[in-house]
Amino acid sequence: MDPFATLGIARSYRLDLAVVERKHRELSRALHPDAFVGAGPSERRAALAKAVEANEALRIVRDPILRAEALLALSGMLAGEDAADAHAMAPEFLMDMLEQREALAEAKRARDLDSVRKMAGAIEARVQAVDVLLSERFASGEFEGVAGKLGEMKFYRRFLDEVSAIEDELAA
Repeated sequence: MDPFATLGIARSYRLDLAVVERKHRELSRALHPDAFVGAGPSERRAALAKAVEANEALRIVRDPILRAEALLALSGMLAGEDAADAHAMAPEFLMDMLEQREALAEAKRARDLDSVRKMAGAIEARVQAVDVLLSERFASGEFEGVAGKLGEMKFYRRFLDEVSAIEDELAA
């Protein structure tokens, strides 16, 4: 499936999500079951299938990692789990993330919410830097190193998910 074609938007990493949401709403209205009350069963099933596809397309293009993976796949490159096998993460990056996670665990044990939030801010800055790089690479059509950067984004997302859980726990 091409989520960009499904939603009627350009294949691009950098998207105006408000426009994407509007396109999805328009498509959802056109495919709503009420519009097919008088239609035959096969037409209703086809409309439902297209509505499900539109919802999945929206889920993909909203998420920067999934969007980048879709762009890579549509360009004939490995994406997702296949790319993770093909592009090993740099040992320095992995060591840094291990150290970051150990520091996060220590801050959690110490119930040091300020430190947890500072670490989250540093990782969020890294996410922004990778996002800019991905945007530039996709805009230029130069995909060298993109799979590795997507791998980094996944590590950052897991780290920030853990921060969120720690914040919830410490705030309770």
